[in-house]
Amino acid sequence: MGVYLNPGSSKFRISLRSEIYVDKSALIGELNPVIDTENRFVCVSRPRRFGKTMAANMLAAYYGNSEDTDEIFTDLIISNNPSYKQHLNQHMVIQLNMQSFYSENDSVIEMLADLQAEVIDELKEIYPQIVKEIKSLPRAMEKIYAKTSQTFIILIDEWDCLFRVNKNDTDSQEKYLDFLRNWLKDKSYVGLAYMTGILPIKKYGTHSALNMFDEYSMISPGIMAEYAGFTEDETRELCGRYGMDFEEMKTWYNGYSLDAVLSVYSPQSVITSLLSKKYDMYWNRTETYEALKTYIQMNFDGLKDSVVEMLAGGNIRVNTTRFSNDMTTLVTKDDVLTLLVHLGYLGYNSFTNTVFIPNKEVSGEFVNAIEGAHWDEIMRSIKASEQLLQSLWNMDGEAVAAGVDNAHLSTSILQYNDENALSYTISLAFYSSREYYTTIRELPSGKGFADICFIPRPNHTDKPAIMIELKWDKAAIGAIAQIKNRKYVESLEAYWGNILLVGINYDKRKKTHECTIEKLMKD
Repeated sequence: MGVYLNPGSSKFRISLRSEIYVDKSALIGELNPVIDTENRFVCVSRPRRFGKTMAANMLAAYYGNSEDTDEIFTDLIISNNPSYKQHLNQHMVIQLNMQSFYSENDSVIEMLADLQAEVIDELKEIYPQIVKEIKSLPRAMEKIYAKTSQTFIILIDEWDCLFRVNKNDTDSQEKYLDFLRNWLKDKSYVGLAYMTGILPIKKYGTHSALNMFDEYSMISPGIMAEYAGFTEDETRELCGRYGMDFEEMKTWYNGYSLDAVLSVYSPQSVITSLLSKKYDMYWNRTETYEALKTYIQMNFDGLKDSVVEMLAGGNIRVNTTRFSNDMTTLVTKDDVLTLLVHLGYLGYNSFTNTVFIPNKEVSGEFVNAIEGAHWDEIMRSIKASEQLLQSLWNMDGEAVAAGVDNAHLSTSILQYNDENALSYTISLAFYSSREYYTTIRELPSGKGFADICFIPRPNHTDKPAIMIELKWDKAAIGAIAQIKNRKYVESLEAYWGNILLVGINYDKRKKTHECTIEKLMKD
């Protein structure tokens, strides 16, 4: 057992001994069929805190032939897979964390020399007559394969650290890619190459050194969707086990929509919340708002508008296909938004090709970034939203109308020409409502769709349900009449007796809003 060659199961056993462990061993069942095939190159890219390293440690424990690990896998999901015994402890494993090597060396040349020397030293212990004085890792492994037909499982974590830390050092990046290509591509000794990182890998300039990899990213997660992050069912089960409210957990940490898996949660945030018995912003324990602030301030036409619209609950269409998969070649708004998807700051809907702010935790990070970026007009609206919500609860229509007027001035960067634009102003004006309510746009109800509904969250059932109907250059009282005539409130039957009906109209001539509020009483 070595540090890099067949490192064993000790790291995975730590995960198994942890108070909260979610079984992701079915991942092994996806990888076993591609071993020693043309599809043996797999790259999974996810944001930080999504369990990538734990998965790599699990694979090292399962495939490595330095110890018998049947006793730790026999109770996991993979033990029911027909290929379980075929590959259990049957392979030589090389496991590397590129961040560790990079941080310990002053240059990529030194890093690659150090990496090769360390792995070759361990290979010499097992193959002393074959490796001898060889200093090239690819050459050493070629010699081993030629003599033994032994293939290797190669696990590389944080593969993209050079591109994230030394963003502008293209010379070092190309040297690194050349090494990976020479080590992995078209090599018979590679039984499986499994890499993890934050960024996808195919488009670093014109360099296509690693185009043999099948990639599974936040944009195209494919069959790997459920193996990095907690699924909704897994999160629900954990909430039940720890006596935490699932709907509240959903509000805070839900929102990463990955193809067939409807929803994926950030494991670290969920686990920290469960163990601390508290819903909070845990994102900044691993990331700071400075990174987000840097990207949202980039001077691309329409970027600020899109950020404000998403903060108000909107979805923005994005073209992800032109993204160069790095953190410097950003030439359009779409490039920035796509990067933020890979970093975990935005969710992505592959069916509509739209991006959105996924949950309350990340929304809080956007507010921090916006405040740090000195978007003062937006922050004024957000900070005024608590008082505006109080005015709504107090049924003070004039105060609500005045507050929405101020929010409109704050969001004047948005095109303001229809009820849809008005809805974004309303959502931003009532930003603080997220503390108490789940916001639903276009709620199917009665004979149509209610524009905006605020549904009290489980721990705020004392608050009234709120149904808002919007009008554009008509009359607020007409909005109230529409709610009643089309029986929109039928969908809020559970809140009967504690429902506020709100009509808001924008007068184009006066450039002001008017608001009418009624409390719906029991018959």
